[in-house]
Amino acid sequence: MRKKIFLIVCLCVAMLSLNACGSEDPTTVDYNGYTYDDLKSTAQGTISTLMELSNEDIEEYKAYYEENGSDDTVALLESYETVNDEYGTFVGLGEFNVTKAGKTLTTEQTIVYAEREVIFSIVYNYNTMAITGSNFDAVQSVGEKMSKAGMNTVMGILTVFCVLILISLIIACFKFIPMIMGAFSKSKKEEPVAKSAPKASAPAATPSVSVQDDSELIAVIAAAIAASTGTSTDDFVVRSIKRR
Repeated sequence: MRKKIFLIVCLCVAMLSLNACGSEDPTTVDYNGYTYDDLKSTAQGTISTLMELSNEDIEEYKAYYEENGSDDTVALLESYETVNDEYGTFVGLGEFNVTKAGKTLTTEQTIVYAEREVIFSIVYNYNTMAITGSNFDAVQSVGEKMSKAGMNTVMGILTVFCVLILISLIIACFKFIPMIMGAFSKSKKEEPVAKSAPKASAPAATPSVSVQDDSELIAVIAAAIAASTGTSTDDFVVRSIKRR
């Protein structure tokens, strides 16, 4: 058992030593022709230039870059206005970090204000070292991050429950579909009957048959009366017949 523990400890130490050997000092790395100090000077020089501008100068620059279609510069000026107005007076500059991920290189310069720290980020295209974006972001405390994560979780749960309730209501409405379809089919079946009802007037031609039967009956009765009385059928007229 002790040998196994010793082997595990040795493997962990070896892995840590390999990672330490493999990590390079960012201050000595060549970033596609730029050094660590070059990137740091660019970030800090941009910050110094912005701090020298008054509020009137910032508004003039924003109007100028809006007219010339430079949305990235306008967004940078607006984000600087936000942090400069909300987080108090400038105290100093903090750490500077460089991060490379694939074709993207990002520099982060920490700015210390009286109320909060702010990170000024510049994003480069590593192949051309052209700036693709820059922004000022306030550093959030652990409590703020936890509260924001909690709010996102609550919103996600509420969204899921709302969708489930909506699906339940739709499923509950399925039981009314057969009733609606039955009423619709019943109304369609009754429509031909209502249209064929006027045809019932056809039996009106039957009086001709009854008139013919009465004439034959009258002739028979007249012949019987003439035979019994010894007279001719021309001497009397049968005007009505009463059936019992």
